[in-house]
Amino acid sequence: MWRASVLTIFPEMFPGPLGASLAGKALHSGIWSLDTHDIRNAATDKHRTVDDTPAGGGPGMVMKADVLARALDALPHDTRPRLLMSPRGAPLSQARVAELAHGLGVVILCARFEGVDDRLIKARALEEVSLGDFVLSGGEIPALALLDACVRLLPGVMGKETSGVEESFADGLLEYPQYTRPPVFEGEPIPEVLVSGDHAKVAAWRRAEAERLTRERRPDLWAAYSARKPGQR
Repeated sequence: MWRASVLTIFPEMFPGPLGASLAGKALHSGIWSLDTHDIRNAATDKHRTVDDTPAGGGPGMVMKADVLARALDALPHDTRPRLLMSPRGAPLSQARVAELAHGLGVVILCARFEGVDDRLIKARALEEVSLGDFVLSGGEIPALALLDACVRLLPGVMGKETSGVEESFADGLLEYPQYTRPPVFEGEPIPEVLVSGDHAKVAAWRRAEAERLTRERRPDLWAAYSARKPGQR
């Protein structure tokens, strides 16, 4: 079973959307498990304090290293990656999601306020992970997104084993355009090649469209893809 442990000061936010749809069905059927841990339970004062003012001054509060260390150390010792959702972390990629999904699970620390005492990050070897160049109120929403991305790749979660093979980022490209009935919508038909019955032509069209969209919309991805595929421009 793939196991997810989440440390947060808002445990009531979980499973949230992960309790519905494919992730929820997989959770209830035992394909994966989710346990949440209230960080405040690791505090030692009557106010259950988890933060303090930043050293050197400045606005906001910083989550305390000693409290977070106790919360992390109370978990079973295993080899699951320990992740910290942070806007300064490495951008989450589909490749990293696949690596995590093929492992034993994850431990996720959801930061709040101005972040986490840096000594804790180093002392507990946390891997900082970012969803993008923007800031949210805390790490809970990014944690939900990361878990959803991982769970959908677990065996038995998606309806077809090939469902995740030809989607965006699976091979470094954005996904090709998708169509379904009706055959004509507001005067625009489905591309003829897709109803031709010629599987080779369909595959070639889809590859060409995936490359076109990636080249136009994500030049960063296109540059990386081209570097791996000599001859691409």
